[in-house]
Amino acid sequence: MLDDMTLIRGTALQGFVGLVTELGGDPRGLLSAARIPYRAVGDPERWIGYPNVAAAVTAAAVATGTPDFGRRLAERQGIEILGPVGAAARTARTVADGLISASQYLSVFSRAIETELVTTADPHLRRLEYRIVTPGIPDPRQANELALGVILKIVRLLAGEQFRPTAVHVPHEPMTARTDYVRYFGARTRFAMPVAAIELKDTDLLRPVDADSDLHGVVRSYLSAVAPPEHHDLSDQVLLLVRNLLPTGGLTMPLVAQQLAMHPRTLQRRLAERGTTFEALLDQGRREIARNLLRDSQMPMSQVAGVLGYSEQSVLTRACQRWFGATPSAYRNLPA
Repeated sequence: MLDDMTLIRGTALQGFVGLVTELGGDPRGLLSAARIPYRAVGDPERWIGYPNVAAAVTAAAVATGTPDFGRRLAERQGIEILGPVGAAARTARTVADGLISASQYLSVFSRAIETELVTTADPHLRRLEYRIVTPGIPDPRQANELALGVILKIVRLLAGEQFRPTAVHVPHEPMTARTDYVRYFGARTRFAMPVAAIELKDTDLLRPVDADSDLHGVVRSYLSAVAPPEHHDLSDQVLLLVRNLLPTGGLTMPLVAQQLAMHPRTLQRRLAERGTTFEALLDQGRREIARNLLRDSQMPMSQVAGVLGYSEQSVLTRACQRWFGATPSAYRNLPA
């Protein structure tokens, strides 16, 4: 897993297309505007920018006139979006063990967010806090409410459907009637709080989960193996970041170096030692993305050029002639 503070797995938007469609919106248009590939939605093997996810959810709320869009989307998600991180939680001994395991390995799902189980002034209460770590989220309200809704569902899965938090902390003012929040979360809701969180009783945290200790150990071993970035070849790390950051519109070589905890000159030197350059990997990533967009979608050529980071469509044309020996339109029309 890359040391990346901006990406999240495609399952973070599970249910998005169906919900937007039911509300009379245009999911493809919203995703395109947020620079999110349509096929990445719900795909655990695809990575998308967390700021782009937050932008898509916010835009969907506005476009459909649904101020509780984040909470509604949470109803279509659950622990399954976390993949093996969710498996580690579900196979733990107690609710507390499950939440701690999920927090410990959440970076396998995304390093853009984090959760932490913390103590409170009341010795009988704990607080599960949720934070957006990555910067640059202009309006995180819908994203925070989506996260709180998913967290509530996960805790109920572990503790039982009868679970009710003692309180829910929302880090902004209410976007619908306050009674809507109380009904949704089943608890008193406090607004404009420093951090998003749900409060739990110690008795709930000590509830046993239908644990499988052998499987839990296997899952944790797997997560420990895939989490550290040093287990991946540097060229592969850079190429993966190129593929995932190009569609967000924020790809630069210094940003890639930052994600890998390196100085840009160090990154250039280490790539040279491997017989490649950042520019070569960028070109490879662009070629792969262009191939997928031209063969598997009808995205307008101007948007394809924008996704690839080209300011003019003519640059895309020259690149396709170099890569594929054909113009973008001709390549799109070739037999599959």
